[in-house]
Amino acid sequence: MNLEEIRKFCLALPYVTEEVKWGNDLCFLIGGKMFCASGLEGPFGISCKVKKEEFVTLTETDGVIPAPYLARYHWISIQQEDRFSPEEWAYYLRQSYHLVRDRLPKKLTRKWKD
Repeated sequence: MNLEEIRKFCLALPYVTEEVKWGNDLCFLIGGKMFCASGLEGPFGISCKVKKEEFVTLTETDGVIPAPYLARYHWISIQQEDRFSPEEWAYYLRQSYHLVRDRLPKKLTRKWKD
C-alpha cells in the first residue's frame, strides 16, 4: 500500500482524525492518541503499534524495524510499501487502531457507537 491508500484506510475507521505533527509527520489518531504515523517527505516509512508477542518476530524480518522513539511501546516502522500484502496492511493498521482505542478512557469511548 502506498501512503494515500493507507491514509484512505485509516480515515475510514470510526472516529479517526489526521494531523500533521512535528512539521512533517502525518499522524492518524483515535481519541487524540496516535495509532499510525508516516513522514510526508523522504523514503517510505509507516509506523504503527503491534502486539507485544508480534514485535520481535516482525522486527527480525526484512523491511521492518523498531520504530524510533516508540519501540519500547511495541511500535514498528515498515520501510517498504510492498512488505505486506493489502490484507496484511489492513490487519496491522486495524490492530494498531484497536490497541490504542482499547486503552482510551471509558469516559471518552462511552459516547461512541460501534
